[in-house]
Amino acid sequence: MSVTLANVSRTVGGLAHIRNVSLELERGSINVLLGPTLSGKTSLMRLLAGLDAPTEGRVLVNGKDVTGAHVRSRSVAMVYQQFINYPTLTVFENIASPLRVRRRRRAEIEARVHEAARLLKLEPFLDRLPLELSGGQQQRTAIARALVKDAELVLLDEPLANLDYKLREELREELPRVFEGSGAIFVYATTEPSEALLLGGKTACLREGELVQFGPTIEVYNQPRSLYAAQVFSDPPLNTALISLAGGQVEFASGEEMPARALLSSLADGRYTLAFRAHQLSLGAAVSDAAYRFAAKVLVSEITGSESFVHVACANTEWVAVVSGVHDLAPDAPLVVGVDPARVFVFDSAGRLVAAPAHGSM
Repeated sequence: MSVTLANVSRTVGGLAHIRNVSLELERGSINVLLGPTLSGKTSLMRLLAGLDAPTEGRVLVNGKDVTGAHVRSRSVAMVYQQFINYPTLTVFENIASPLRVRRRRRAEIEARVHEAARLLKLEPFLDRLPLELSGGQQQRTAIARALVKDAELVLLDEPLANLDYKLREELREELPRVFEGSGAIFVYATTEPSEALLLGGKTACLREGELVQFGPTIEVYNQPRSLYAAQVFSDPPLNTALISLAGGQVEFASGEEMPARALLSSLADGRYTLAFRAHQLSLGAAVSDAAYRFAAKVLVSEITGSESFVHVACANTEWVAVVSGVHDLAPDAPLVVGVDPARVFVFDSAGRLVAAPAHGSM
């Protein structure tokens, strides 16, 4: 099965929810929709499912136009962030319901329900009703039902958002294996870059209903075509600095001047945005001789255990560094920070990528 969106738009009440999106999804693929709230992820999923019809454009399945076809005529399973279960059926019967509709044999139903329950840690709850479960357990029941349905298109709209941290991490690692073995097309919506990286496959970056970039996940991460795509794919937030290039010198908005080195040395004179992720900002003694150095002031230091997030005021802006270990730095403490000019993104005044590090250095 393949699904194609061809120049699809959807307008509701004069507001554009989806703007001229073209997308091809291949059989057996994992596809992540990445973007903030209101970027169009759910709207795009509803068009893929057939729950909504596009205002313009076409939806094709295996090359056949199904733009007007009802969702019931399509092989689709969908899981929302807000779980939906049958309240009068046990967890077992909720999961088994798609198999019973297809009149599968009892032995197959038993085996597949128990396998899905094992994966989603639901085996102790199979005899309970949904209202006897926690919110996370109810969400896992909805996911299990979608997995056993054998749909050719499985849509998951932020399905792990209501789960506790430990289970969410376990499922993030386990779901790609389940997806790849099914042969279905999986579309997974999230606001979290870490989920996109763990799931792999391909990622579509969305902004206000527009498709900004679509391609292999690691490629989009390493080579974002726009400043927006780099920002969406960065957590903690992307660090940026406005610079001017002239005569082989780099001038920062804060007034510092430094020689144009590495990626910057080959660019034409003009104004640019320098961007780098939090783990590329080094602190104190870790600043290398190759780095651009700045005097900074600590704003706050957040310790997570294995890592520390150090927020600093620097170069007329605020940056954040992620460093390993415990770094309990006092607010307002002076600090030297540095960034290697060979490991930055450079965007032009229109936000288009003009230079990026070699693969593997980000």
